[in-house]
Amino acid sequence: MLLTVVRHAESIENATKHTRFYQDPRPWTSSAAHALSRDLVGLTPRGYHQCQWLRTALEDLAGVDPYISCSQYRRALDTVDLALPGRPTDVTALLNEQHYGDTTYMTKSELFTTWPESEEDRQTRKHLWTPPGEGGESLAVGVMHRAAAFIDGLDLHGPTVVAMTHHTAILALRTLLEHRPVTELVDEARVRKTPNAGVLVYERRGGRFHLVAAAEPDC
Repeated sequence: MLLTVVRHAESIENATKHTRFYQDPRPWTSSAAHALSRDLVGLTPRGYHQCQWLRTALEDLAGVDPYISCSQYRRALDTVDLALPGRPTDVTALLNEQHYGDTTYMTKSELFTTWPESEEDRQTRKHLWTPPGEGGESLAVGVMHRAAAFIDGLDLHGPTVVAMTHHTAILALRTLLEHRPVTELVDEARVRKTPNAGVLVYERRGGRFHLVAAAEPDC
């Protein structure tokens, strides 16, 4: 089996998060902020160029006629539409970004003022941090459980699968596929995240997945 994990192309949020989406105080309610993140945030012009790159790269890396799974977020769906046009796509919550619930789009200042007890975990044990309030999930539990369910269901989808997903979901997938501590991957991500439109290719041999290729756009 060949599993190709892809981070969506650059979104408007990625490009302007420090000037547009995170404001103090946050101008949206919690539910509106999450709906904005999930349903409205699309790609930048740079993201469109990255999708053009992906269209060629995935032809070489992902195998012939792969089964495509994609998160429910617009930025991931748009990436599939542009990079793998016209292909049937399984849209699944298993590949969604970490759900931050009531804290979606809060600045750290607003978050720690509202829930001061969450600061230590958010700053030092990010993998265990569960966003306070309603609806949030931690990387080590909620996102990891979804990633495990996705991997457990791969055999239902044929020999080649493309998973279009998000930064935090990729951390969980890599933890399981590469048999590495999630803390190690979180520390690496503090230095450099998987880039937008970055591709990781895993091959299953002898019951275990092995990283066999990686690629990223130069735009």
